[in-house]
Amino acid sequence: MKTPLDAFIAEDLSGYIEFMPEVEAEAEIIVKEDGVIAGVSEATSIFEYFNVEVEPLFEDGDLIRRGDLILRAMGDGRGILKAERLSLNFLGRMSGIATLTFAFVERAGSVRIAGTRKTTPGFRAFEKRAIILGGGDPHRFNLADMLMIKENHIALVGLEQAIKLAKGVSFTKKVEVEVSNVEDATLAAELGADIIMFDNMTPGQIEVAVKSLQARGLRDRVLLEASGGITLENVNEYAQSGIDIISVGAITHHAVWLDFSLRIV
Repeated sequence: MKTPLDAFIAEDLSGYIEFMPEVEAEAEIIVKEDGVIAGVSEATSIFEYFNVEVEPLFEDGDLIRRGDLILRAMGDGRGILKAERLSLNFLGRMSGIATLTFAFVERAGSVRIAGTRKTTPGFRAFEKRAIILGGGDPHRFNLADMLMIKENHIALVGLEQAIKLAKGVSFTKKVEVEVSNVEDATLAAELGADIIMFDNMTPGQIEVAVKSLQARGLRDRVLLEASGGITLENVNEYAQSGIDIISVGAITHHAVWLDFSLRIV
């Protein structure tokens, strides 16, 4: 059965012309920055696809430092070269996400850091795994995981009708509602939403909304999530506003790749 890795390998080798002789070789992958490693499993699978033996020296989720030797690869030099760029791409992209996620997690304390669906088409499963390896929560993998009512749903049918329609789908599905003010947060809780997302609200505004829910005896009925405009600089302030979850699209769409290199030794 084909896997996503097969498609990526086929893409990279399309039209490949073999010109190197068969030579036994050993290679090492080195990291050039501190961070959290992710993608070791994927890189290993890519090398093994080309019948190259791999010795990983770190596990996914480990903390790494500049200069660390990540893995050794031994076998036909042609196979090593074919696997080189794709394996480095996985390590760089996934480690960048895991590293940024870890930084948010450290600053958020006990509040959970979650991803979003702002992911690279075709690469979501790997990006979500990188979030988990960085200590975060993947949030929804796809639209079937939860019924999320966003501003455009509300624009179509109104908040009350949107919640009614969503809750009528199935008792197995949680319903999350995106709100931007205290009134809508209160209404969503009263109508039985499972999760309320404060969208693009300041920590001060969220704190007021949380206190309003507490005063009405609604706070314990729902999980509270904040999203929109949250950075490493202000995430701790949001974490202290009384919420349970902070979702951050930036941990995928703003993550900078970690720098890895492969050298034949």
